[in-house]
Amino acid sequence: METSPGARTEQAFSARLRAQCDRIWAGLHAHPFLGELARGTLPLDRFRFFIEQDLLFLPAFARCMALGAAKSTRQLDGIIRLEIPSNRRLLDQVIKLGAEDRGGSRGMAPANVAYTSFLLATAAAGGPLEVTAAILPCSWSYIEIAAGLKDEIADHPVYSDWVAFYLQPEEADLVRNMRETFDDMTRDGAVSDDKRRQLAEIFMMSSRLERMFWEMAYTLDQWPDLG
Repeated sequence: METSPGARTEQAFSARLRAQCDRIWAGLHAHPFLGELARGTLPLDRFRFFIEQDLLFLPAFARCMALGAAKSTRQLDGIIRLEIPSNRRLLDQVIKLGAEDRGGSRGMAPANVAYTSFLLATAAAGGPLEVTAAILPCSWSYIEIAAGLKDEIADHPVYSDWVAFYLQPEEADLVRNMRETFDDMTRDGAVSDDKRRQLAEIFMMSSRLERMFWEMAYTLDQWPDLG
């Protein structure tokens, strides 16, 4: 009997890594930043801080991708052509709505430094597999989070637009292509068990750092001299 596409996906290496991190990803979905964003009650200064930090994060994320992610041209183009301009528009909107400046644009906050340093160190020491394992949790989790919020997001002049960006088919396609490439490179027998364990550790660390990024934005955790 022929195996369905859905069943094959469940056996793919990326799906196994996601399953191993289910507790971490459940914490991403349940974070109060996203719950309040969905209800439209998130204070504007927290969203402004998040977007300002994301605009500092994305160039480092793109550099990591450029250093080693296989077939990354489309993903890089998506960041430069779509995501960064979208964030700049959202930042302009939230400032016009009166969001207080909490120092988010004055420099990378501690959690952002930790995340980008990990990404760039992984890219410097590794190759396409390591880089893809490091960047996949960010891209993939945003698509998952947006899908989870689409039926509950309140009508809000900024927050609903942020969710809508990650619901675009093009964004989902980029993540799907990244996963397919990663799964092709790590199919059974293609890499050693030691390499699989290393990639799993990288994927898990990036997932943890994603959680730290949301927490940083929610608590406005900036260096004391920059806050």
